[in-house]
Amino acid sequence: MRGFRLLFGKEMRELVRTARLPVVLVVFALLGLVSPVFARYMREILEAVGGSQFQGLVPEPVVADAVVQLTKNLGQFGVIMAVLVTMGSVAAEKERGTAVFLLTKPLGRPAFLWAKVAAIGLLLAMATALAGALCWAYTAVLFEPLPMLAYGASVALLWLSLAVFAAITFAASVVAPSALVAGGVGIVALLAAGFVSVAPDLAPYLPTGLWDISNRVAMGGIPDGVAGSVAVNVAIIVIALALSIWSFRRQEL
Repeated sequence: MRGFRLLFGKEMRELVRTARLPVVLVVFALLGLVSPVFARYMREILEAVGGSQFQGLVPEPVVADAVVQLTKNLGQFGVIMAVLVTMGSVAAEKERGTAVFLLTKPLGRPAFLWAKVAAIGLLLAMATALAGALCWAYTAVLFEPLPMLAYGASVALLWLSLAVFAAITFAASVVAPSALVAGGVGIVALLAAGFVSVAPDLAPYLPTGLWDISNRVAMGGIPDGVAGSVAVNVAIIVIALALSIWSFRRQEL
């Protein structure tokens, strides 16, 4: 792919220059920090605020609560951040005309897209790893250390779920006329996954289904069907990226 390294460097510099990289890292760091704290002290906060009406209603916090809280936070705010940093990746450049300028140089269209995909994937990987590391450290202080290998695998599953929503949004950014439309597609995908997840046979194969699998993996378990769930979500990413390349090659910029 002609120009991939050059374009990838450009994308990483833009992530820094536009403050997207530091902002995303800070948001994910906060999510990682507050998750075990929230899990540990939520019972005491409710009982202090609500008095006797909450007495005994909230169970004693355990280490698994910190893991579940991190998953909930990344499943909400993490997905939103993934959509926000992806929705304008191609659509905004087409609107501004910078895509035309770059592609008049001896640079291939696949390299143009793959550089963006690699930069977004790396950004989400860095942010998810940071959130996971901070959550692990605070969980070790407030509860007990989690098994590192299993916990690392669970964080990788969380990254995969974010990557699915980012890939869908990226495909929309290539096809849609504006970044706003692409962002809407990403949010609709999240809402749709939530609706479809009520079907127990389909839930494990959705990106949202990876969250429950991640929780169980973090505690040292290997749920049945984990390979199938991972394979389906990887396939969604591959299909979304293939659609992006197919569509972008046929567009007149």
